[in-house]
Amino acid sequence: MTKFAQLGDALFRWTGGALFVAALAFAGYSYAVTWATPAAHAGPASWKAAGIDVVLLAAFALHHSVFARARVKVWLSQSVPARLMRSTYVWTASMLLIFACGLWRPIGGELYRSPGLLRVVHAGIQLAGLLLIGGSVRSIHPLELAGIRSRPATGGLQTYGPYRLVRHPLYLGWVLLTFGAAHMTGDRMIFAAVTAAYLVGAIPLEERSLLAEFGGEYERYQRDVRWRMVPYVY
Repeated sequence: MTKFAQLGDALFRWTGGALFVAALAFAGYSYAVTWATPAAHAGPASWKAAGIDVVLLAAFALHHSVFARARVKVWLSQSVPARLMRSTYVWTASMLLIFACGLWRPIGGELYRSPGLLRVVHAGIQLAGLLLIGGSVRSIHPLELAGIRSRPATGGLQTYGPYRLVRHPLYLGWVLLTFGAAHMTGDRMIFAAVTAAYLVGAIPLEERSLLAEFGGEYERYQRDVRWRMVPYVY
């Protein structure tokens, strides 16, 4: 590979990494600030807005399943070098998340606003979600997560820490974080509900891929850790 090609690869990766951080920051700001104020919508207008938002979120969520399909990977490999595959995924996910939040239509409404000590309980729920998310991704270097550098093959299945609680603790953490708000507006609820529904639906497909990759090792893990996402529920 020439130095010019190496420079181009580095620029693509680092720009994608910066976009990844910006997308997460934008989504966090939207959830914490923009969607915290109930918009003055009601009736048919709010239902139309909710429909648009669902479509935006679906486009963002479904890209993961699309990229995970073997046929799509083969098709992409014809035009995208293997060394840039993760970065291409990060670029796509980041742009879709930015579009979803940027084109979001205010829904309005307020489901509840917890008072006093209940707010502390909600904060604890969201903190537990953050800890689960952090524990689930701690084996991934930030530069690998952002697609800036390739992740070396580990040769094994991650089954320690929060993975002893449920098989998909990252998803459980996400649900606790998004549903745990002490002030639940219509916008926050749609965001939480649609993303959670996608995660629940995606788990069987993801586990099918894990079985194909790890075989008997993953079957033993399924027997050891019974619950997929929520203990004693799912």
